[in-house]
Amino acid sequence: MADKVRTAIIGCGKVSQWHIAALQRSSNATCAAIYSRTMEKARAFGEKYGLIPYDNITTMIREANIDAVIICTPHPYHKDAVLEAAAAGAHCMVEKPLASSLQDCDAMIDACKQAGVKLGMISQRRFLQPVQRVKQAIEEGKIGTPVLGTVNVLGWRDQAYYDSDAWRGKWDTEGGGVMVNQASHQLDLLLWMMGDVEEVYGVWRNFNHPYVEIEDTAVAIVKFKNGGLGNIIVSNSMKPGIYGKIQVHGSNAASVGVQVDGGSMPLPGKPAAPYIPVNDLWTIPGEEHLLDGWVKEDEHLYNTVSMVEYPMQLQHEDFCDAILNDHPPAVDGEAGRKTVELFTAVYRSNRDNAVVKFPLQPEDGDDYDGRKQ
Repeated sequence: MADKVRTAIIGCGKVSQWHIAALQRSSNATCAAIYSRTMEKARAFGEKYGLIPYDNITTMIREANIDAVIICTPHPYHKDAVLEAAAAGAHCMVEKPLASSLQDCDAMIDACKQAGVKLGMISQRRFLQPVQRVKQAIEEGKIGTPVLGTVNVLGWRDQAYYDSDAWRGKWDTEGGGVMVNQASHQLDLLLWMMGDVEEVYGVWRNFNHPYVEIEDTAVAIVKFKNGGLGNIIVSNSMKPGIYGKIQVHGSNAASVGVQVDGGSMPLPGKPAAPYIPVNDLWTIPGEEHLLDGWVKEDEHLYNTVSMVEYPMQLQHEDFCDAILNDHPPAVDGEAGRKTVELFTAVYRSNRDNAVVKFPLQPEDGDDYDGRKQ
């Protein structure tokens, strides 16, 4: 393999545009080809971005000498793309969430292990500077043991958003609502900072989106294996969108936090909201004064790069380095499964009105883990 990973995009949806831009700026990747189920779409996309079009994944990987694919299809279709790409010998980076069901996650993880290829999931907010500071403080023991973690995502999605693609707003084709699509980023961050889960009690509702099947709001209480607690409040029901925050409080009474989103969440194909992520909480003794400097530092950085594409570029560079130097990517398939396990537990808890204990295994049945009621 050369010093750059030759990649291809699977899926011509709006988010694919962000990935192409990020890959074109990456130091160790090139983007060479595009796949769509219909050659017409692949050709149109390929002409726009200078990519070779294909309507067959295996053929694309072999003819275009593809090392890795970035899968940007709707969530329930991730599994089939991964299974085919892995069988053809390509490493697989998958848009969040890894899948919409535990069955699909396990099939994807097993297929990549058997094929000897790497599996990663996009969670580019891990690479934001304010998020990295929180994680580093936790790892260095500056807050003691993390004992309370909170996620608050108060966003908005209108009918025009759900009407923009035929797959949105349906259990079968989107796989879920705010937990699956919008807040899976923040759920991943919570698990990354707090560790493995012991049990969950959760509920979900659809409050003001009668034109879709999926949940627009969910709340959960989490018990972590380290003895800590968590609280999750996520919603697409707050017009025009307020914020997305993760805060972690420690056993020594120190607290750290980051607001990763402000106002309306960014939408593929539209200009990103003019919001720069910031550390909004920092009470580590002797470090409280650092916040103002960090805000200036982050403003300087994120006013010179694309807020959406830059962290995605960093994650692609990490994944490509994992391929070139044979080490695990920062966000692998097992990490992706944990996020799916968490929101699956909320669906099951709501269905059964009961606490759900971990680990979760795939569940047979036609109610889609409690989503369809």
